[in-house]
Amino acid sequence: MSQKANYWNSVYQSKQTNEVSWFQAEPNASLEAIALCGGRNMSVIDIGGGASRLVGALLDQRRRDVTVLDISAKALTLSRARLGAEGDHVAWIATDITTWRPQRQWDIWHDRAVFHFLTEAADRTAYLRALKQAVRSGGFAILASFAPEGPDSCSGLPVQKYSPESLAAELGAEFELQRSWEETHETPNGGAQAFTWCLFQKI
Repeated sequence: MSQKANYWNSVYQSKQTNEVSWFQAEPNASLEAIALCGGRNMSVIDIGGGASRLVGALLDQRRRDVTVLDISAKALTLSRARLGAEGDHVAWIATDITTWRPQRQWDIWHDRAVFHFLTEAADRTAYLRALKQAVRSGGFAILASFAPEGPDSCSGLPVQKYSPESLAAELGAEFELQRSWEETHETPNGGAQAFTWCLFQKI
């Protein structure tokens, strides 16, 4: 197991899932972004889904092609246990996004708060290679990262902050920015984090 995987497993072992700073009881921002992409028959992969409530909300919408990828096997185990038998309808992938090689394509790539942890250029390049392989032509990529006025670190790790323009520059000409907006996320301890949300479409 890699050092990064050990780190994130330790986070989920030391805290309850509703205590981590990115927790949302209702993942409304993500659901609204995904709804912008089209109908509920579209396939979705949630990058860094961890123990998020989003997967359950997608299943409640009767979506049946949902994949959750996270570096922490512990987080995925917690999520699957919470869903019970419904978890059998989900494809679970425990891996580091920077070393992953997609074996299929999806209609919608959703990433809330993974990309901003990639402070090394090589890791961002590897992430974007996976994204471009995994999203079908005409498909969508949703990225939510800390905004320029957001925090400088999260969970004890430094982060890279983004505007819509800088996120678009990272994705390059293959993806067209369709919409962007800002969200202020309230953490479980009452803090406020500014996020940049972007919806891209693969040309």
